[in-house]
Amino acid sequence: MTNRRRITGVVGVCVLAIGVLVTVGSSAATAQTFGYDNLNDIQKRHVSGLLSTELGAQAPARSAAPTRPVLSVPQRPGPNGCPVRQGSNVKVNQNCLNQSDSDVQGRGQSQNEPWVAVDPNNADHLIASYNDYRRGDSTCGVSYSLNRGRTWADTTTPNGFVRGDFVGGTAREYWQSSGDTSVAWDTKGNAYLSCQAFNRGAGTSPNPDQSSGLFVFRSTGSNGASFNFPGRPVVTRADTAGAGNFLLDKQLMTVDNHPGNPYTDRIYLTWTTFADDGTGYIYEAYSGDYGESFSDPVLVSADSDLCGNTIGLPTPHGRCNQNQDSQPFTAADGTLYVVYNNFNNTVTGTDNRNQVLLARSTDGGASFSAPIKVADYYELPDCDTYQGAGADPFRSCVPETAASSNSVFRASNYPIGAVDPANPNRVVVTFGSYINRDSNEHRGCTPAGFAADGINIYTGVKTGGCNNDILYSASADRGGSFSGTVIDPRQLPVVTDGNQQSTTDQYWQAAAFGADGTLVASYYDRSYGDDNATGYSDITVSASHDRPTFEHHRVTSSPMPAPTQFSGQFYGDYAGLTVAGHTAYPIWSDTRTADEFTCPGSPPTICTGSAPNAPFANDQDTYLTGIPIP
Repeated sequence: MTNRRRITGVVGVCVLAIGVLVTVGSSAATAQTFGYDNLNDIQKRHVSGLLSTELGAQAPARSAAPTRPVLSVPQRPGPNGCPVRQGSNVKVNQNCLNQSDSDVQGRGQSQNEPWVAVDPNNADHLIASYNDYRRGDSTCGVSYSLNRGRTWADTTTPNGFVRGDFVGGTAREYWQSSGDTSVAWDTKGNAYLSCQAFNRGAGTSPNPDQSSGLFVFRSTGSNGASFNFPGRPVVTRADTAGAGNFLLDKQLMTVDNHPGNPYTDRIYLTWTTFADDGTGYIYEAYSGDYGESFSDPVLVSADSDLCGNTIGLPTPHGRCNQNQDSQPFTAADGTLYVVYNNFNNTVTGTDNRNQVLLARSTDGGASFSAPIKVADYYELPDCDTYQGAGADPFRSCVPETAASSNSVFRASNYPIGAVDPANPNRVVVTFGSYINRDSNEHRGCTPAGFAADGINIYTGVKTGGCNNDILYSASADRGGSFSGTVIDPRQLPVVTDGNQQSTTDQYWQAAAFGADGTLVASYYDRSYGDDNATGYSDITVSASHDRPTFEHHRVTSSPMPAPTQFSGQFYGDYAGLTVAGHTAYPIWSDTRTADEFTCPGSPPTICTGSAPNAPFANDQDTYLTGIPIP
């Protein structure tokens, strides 16, 4: 038996370094805790989002890959950093670019990891969230539209501080950074924002405080234009002394906005808790009073015979002790589903697969069934091995096929599930897999075990034999069993079945059902032009109404170069999608705007710059468009 390892980076902007006391809603529980530097190698491979960049754990870049853009001084009348749209693609965040110093590219500029939701009572109303760096550090950014996404306005969310009940009753606990957002609506027209907030501690600031928490903000009567203050705590951690010995990661929120069931308008959050014994378990908490208070945490990733390899770690809550990338979603009858990645499956030889598990709750999140296997999947390849200089150790990425090393941003495969509203028995989970029906193993793309840092390696990565596809596994019995439970991922159907997609990479999917049962997915796509060779990407929406094939719509009006901000290593970890009627609204982080910098010297001048992994240093903005679906 091989000790199976992998890395994830999906779905979450920041992992939190926090202290000793956990407070959930108004109740308290004691737990062992710790910070990034205390993580073991397994946990470092599993943490998501901007943990390394945000909390100062980013490895130094290789000397062969310069991290700062080379500045040039164009003689032009003014900034180009405030486009309203790119063709039919509409910019969601409404700020113009700050002119940052080149050594902090992205710190005062980028927006990434977007999420979007539509008001179930009014299809004109959309709300979007993203990690927003315009103030120089990440915060929970929100924009809203009252005309189906044709124009947008920004909201300033009141997340600078909360009442300090969990830190000894002080009047304020200020936050240095926040992010990892998601948004949702209830049936009453309230919009909700989930926001993760934290302090960095002495490693990156003079303040030792490393307190943190997950918070929910509610917008009542303003369609996302304003929110209640302060945000209501879901989980908080007091660590004013800076022990930094506990990590919360990758929270995601949903609201049961199906009318008429016992749990209508209940709010659910799920997240990963990394403890100092080396384990990572999935938890959930719920609110039944419109986000005013939340339940104690409930264990989702329970013990199971599916977890045959405990990776040499203790099992305080069962053998399934390494998990990540949870997503909650609900059915019309009030059932709550939570899908997540698990890394405790056994493998032999050079196989390096992982598994997707799902747990159900029929009592409003108070308890969960034993986990059910959705499918196996194969993680994206180790970036260090195939991209070399400039890659991020302990991370996977999406290598381009050319000899260049443009695509070094971290990426991982994660699950997204949904219930067919036209057939509540039908539950579908989408996920990426580097080995799939199109992976061309006869051409040399085969699993090859693990790199020295524990990340998956394969033969054929840079020769065109490999590709990442978006697969799906379906249940016909309300999540009791799935097609992928017994079928190898090489045999599972794929969303990405269009021309050229069988030999190119697709990643970071979102998925949802239309009201008539049409399954819709959006994802980053390298099947257009020479994207797969250069490391560029486009956005595609695919839709199928219970058919074996999908209709595909190119969303982006031109290809997006590899990101250059954050040394090219961080592009965000996920993207979102919502569906209203016969219109899909994909949302993504876009790199087509040239970045701007303060030129050296005086008088002040605006510079642009070239980047080592792209033709120009680029910004990250949030974009969206509406796509008609059949």
